Amino acid sequence: MSLFDLTTSGGWQPLPLPGGELSLWPQWLGSDEADALFDELRATIPWEVHRIRIFGREVDSPRLSCWVGDEDAMYVYSQTRFDPRPWTPTLSALRDRVANVCDARFNSVLANLYRDGRDSMGWHSDNEPELGGQPVIASLSLGAVRRFRLKPRGDAGRSDTHVIELGHGSLLRMAGDTQQRYVHDLPKTSAAVGPRINLTFRWVDASRR
Repeated sequence: MSLFDLTTSGGWQPLPLPGGELSLWPQWLGSDEADALFDELRATIPWEVHRIRIFGREVDSPRLSCWVGDEDAMYVYSQTRFDPRPWTPTLSALRDRVANVCDARFNSVLANLYRDGRDSMGWHSDNEPELGGQPVIASLSLGAVRRFRLKPRGDAGRSDTHVIELGHGSLLRMAGDTQQRYVHDLPKTSAAVGPRINLTFRWVDASRR
């Protein structure tokens, strides 16, 4: 397992990921703006427990979520269909800002609220057909610092796992073959951590369903 070595300088930092395309802007939002955005989103997003299918049975996802996007940005994840809720003015403006710095376009965002260290996201790739072969996915983190891990698909060992500490106001950009070659997760932790909100912006192509 390797922890990416990050600097405190501003702007994008390319992260070495063989066969993938990964970069991080550690402090894309200043602390005051990130604080205000966290408080607003936590209070105004209609958080819910999504039901997902794992090993043939439906279970509650271990986090709170909300799918937001354009009317046709319906998304299927873990054999479950999610119809988007409409954009709020705050999320719409944020989408445009993220799209600009990521040189991409987005018509949807998945918001996740990790209430404490017991909430998590299992290993997966964002490689659904409607996302395209080389999707650009932008991940904005607010709140508690959590570990984000990536590893190659298949039976890769622990030494092949890459770890990023995603902090308050950081922006992660995944592109190229990252979703085809790697899986990622956000593991549980026994540490006493506070809540965290993560926003993953993406483009859903309805014609690919």
